[in-house]
Amino acid sequence: MLKAIQAAVLGPPGPQRARILLTLLTLVLYSLFALLQQAQVMLGFIDPQASLWLTAYYMLGAVGFYLLLRAGWGKPFFRGSSLVVWQMVHGILAVVWSYAITGPARGAVLAILVLILTYGMFALRARQTRRLVQFAVVVLGATMVWKCQTDPLRYPLWVEAVHLIFSVIVLLGVSALSIRMGALRANLRQQKRELEVSLERIRLLATQDELTGLVNRRHMTVLLQAEQARQQRTGQAMSLVLLDLDHFKRVNDNFGHRAGDIVLKDFSAAASRSLRASDVLARWGGEEFLLVLPGTTAEEALRCVERMRASLAHTSFDAIAPDLHITFSAGLSSCGAGDSLDAAIERADQAMYRAKAQGRNCTVTA
Repeated sequence: MLKAIQAAVLGPPGPQRARILLTLLTLVLYSLFALLQQAQVMLGFIDPQASLWLTAYYMLGAVGFYLLLRAGWGKPFFRGSSLVVWQMVHGILAVVWSYAITGPARGAVLAILVLILTYGMFALRARQTRRLVQFAVVVLGATMVWKCQTDPLRYPLWVEAVHLIFSVIVLLGVSALSIRMGALRANLRQQKRELEVSLERIRLLATQDELTGLVNRRHMTVLLQAEQARQQRTGQAMSLVLLDLDHFKRVNDNFGHRAGDIVLKDFSAAASRSLRASDVLARWGGEEFLLVLPGTTAEEALRCVERMRASLAHTSFDAIAPDLHITFSAGLSSCGAGDSLDAAIERADQAMYRAKAQGRNCTVTA
């Protein structure tokens, strides 16, 4: 029951819930401020009618901001921290309005400006903070000048000057602190982004061959175990193919290791174009590759390998040397639900060596 009420008031878990909770806390503070204001009305410090209008302004505004966040209506209009800016503008105007009607106890109201500026300390950029401080000083100063002219007995010039100087000093201090916090927050965001990039790179290095972009041997071992577990449930056939580029050492010896890298990358791209989404091709080591074909018979796997061979035949390596052609030898084996993976890979390996012995550029089935 409590969770249901919490979900109804705060919405689903996530970053938005924290903003809604903070807005509700602001509404509670406004309610306490309304009670204090009513006490001042009873003491004769504030005119009842003026107090009623001010209370209606900040309470309706606080409820409105809550509804904007809870219903999601504010998303098209308030992006990033702009809603926080408007909440703070609303609070600044409420405080200045309260200062204009409070009379003898108005000095205490100025302390609330500090609370309002700290409200956005962790959400605003430095430029936004500076502009809000400037706005607060201008609005407060204009109100003090107006009250000095219209009600000089309750708002003498020297008292208002002291209040304004005090407010400027405090607001500038809070502004400096807020700007510093904003810079720290920006650094933390940057560090978080860099950490996420590093973690993603580590994840890729752990699962992906850096040169070819294919699955690496370690991750292929994990995928093979998962596929065999699935195979035992479904009873479907699985085919394994070991492929080795023919005369790859000659490419490195004659044209350099950079040319060898190009050959490996281009072969990987050409071979991948012939595969289904469920097929997995991994760089097994050096110029050797392992192809896993789930739910595929030996005959179907053989046709897949021949499509790869045709795709490679249409790949140009003229950037390395004119009329350079790359071929591969392949060994194919089937792996049943109860078969050993190591044994199936070993059979494919032996079949691949027989393909090389038969003249290369061919496929032998174990």
